[in-house]
Amino acid sequence: MAIEEVVLLDDAHRPVGTAPKAEVHTADTPLHLAVSCYVLGDDGRLLLTRRALAKKTWPGVWTNSFCGHPAPGEGFVDAIARRAGQELGFEVSGVTEVLPDFRYRAVDASGVVENEFCPVYVARAAGQPRPLPSEVAEFAWIAPEELFATARTAPFLLSPWLLEQVAEDRLRRALTGQAPARP
Repeated sequence: MAIEEVVLLDDAHRPVGTAPKAEVHTADTPLHLAVSCYVLGDDGRLLLTRRALAKKTWPGVWTNSFCGHPAPGEGFVDAIARRAGQELGFEVSGVTEVLPDFRYRAVDASGVVENEFCPVYVARAAGQPRPLPSEVAEFAWIAPEELFATARTAPFLLSPWLLEQVAEDRLRRALTGQAPARP
């Protein structure tokens, strides 16, 4: 099995090298490239996932549909298609960029740091998820408004990147169908 590499970035978000994913997430995680995706069903409900309990960071925490790291030279849409299959066992369509400049840094209770330039996308589900247990403990289809309410009343249940993302009006509008997401 090939070692999964992440793309390291400078402060202007330009690639400056790669590092093994298994070694990059520490108490001093360098800035690196990631991608975050929210998946909507045909009925407008949002797929939320709960991170597996064995995850290195934020185990058991509810988060967006899925995240991942583009491989060196891999585009965001291709990385989303790959991770949807790997993590959730299904395909997505209509992938649309919503927050192209999202960047965050968060420290887990264990001291491990996430430090990512992480554009955010919205996509449509093509089928029902069959999540990989090492990635996803459980999943739920919910109304986007339920997510916004949970972010206000019980933020401790949600990942820090999700909380920052759903505070963005462009994402909220894309999830509720109020306006089309940016192409």
